[in-house]
Amino acid sequence: MFARFYLDFARVNFVYSSLFRFRKSKSTEKFLFVSDVLPTAWWSVENAGVKEGDTVIVLGSGPVGLMTQRFAKMKGAERVIAVDNVPHRLEHSAQNVGVETLNFDDYKIPGKALKEITNGGADIVIDCVGMDGTKRKDEKVTNLITPQRGTSSPIETAGLAVKKFGTIQLTGAYLSPVTNFMLNNLFARNITLKMGQAPVVHLMPKLFDMIQENQFNPTEIITHIMPFEEAATPYEMFDKKEDDNIKFVLRHE
Repeated sequence: MFARFYLDFARVNFVYSSLFRFRKSKSTEKFLFVSDVLPTAWWSVENAGVKEGDTVIVLGSGPVGLMTQRFAKMKGAERVIAVDNVPHRLEHSAQNVGVETLNFDDYKIPGKALKEITNGGADIVIDCVGMDGTKRKDEKVTNLITPQRGTSSPIETAGLAVKKFGTIQLTGAYLSPVTNFMLNNLFARNITLKMGQAPVVHLMPKLFDMIQENQFNPTEIITHIMPFEEAATPYEMFDKKEDDNIKFVLRHE
C-alpha cells in the first residue's frame, strides 16, 4: 500500500498495470472516483451478495458509505439504513440517496436499536467505517495496553444488527488486531463474514460504462470544489466535519 501524496510529479512502479484510459468527456468530475470510491462501494455490495428484497444496513455515510447505499438500492434492496453520527451526512443519505437513517449517538447500544427496527436484524450489514471510527472511552485504554489501534465499535454494531444466517461485509480498514472480536457470537449464529480490499482495476471499465449510460451520478457526493493552491483548507474541513463537507475536488486554475 502507498501513502497518499499530492505532488507535481511522482514515480509509481508498475503504473501501467493499474491505468485505465477513458474517452474525453465534458464532465471530468463524473469519472474522478472510478479509481477509488466507486469500485470500493460497488464491490462491497457485490461481495456482500445484496439482492432484491434485502434489508441492508450501511455503517458510515462518508463518500464510500453513500455510494454503497446507492448501489444497494440499485441492486433492489427493500430497506437501506444509513448509520452515522454526523448530522449533515445523515441528511445527505436521506435526501440525496433516499434511505432511512440512524444516528448512533442517540443510542447506548446502536446494534440493539438496529436489530429492533429491522425486526430481528438485517440480511446484510456493510461496514464502511473500519477502525478509524469514533472510539469509545474504554478503547483509549485498550489501545494503550493491547495491539489494537483504533475502534472495534463498527464490527460490534454489525454483529448485533445482523440477523441469524446473515452477512457482514467489512469494507472499512482493519489494519491492527481487534482485541475483543466476538467470533464466538458470529459462529453461534451462522454469520457469514466477508472482507478485504476491492479489486479496483477490474471494476473500472464496468463503472465507467455505467456512468456513461447515466445509471447513476457520482457527482452527488461532491460538496466542495476548490483550487489546488488551497488544498489544506478542505482537508481540515473534512477532518473536522465542518461546512457540511462530504467530498471535495481540487482543481488547477
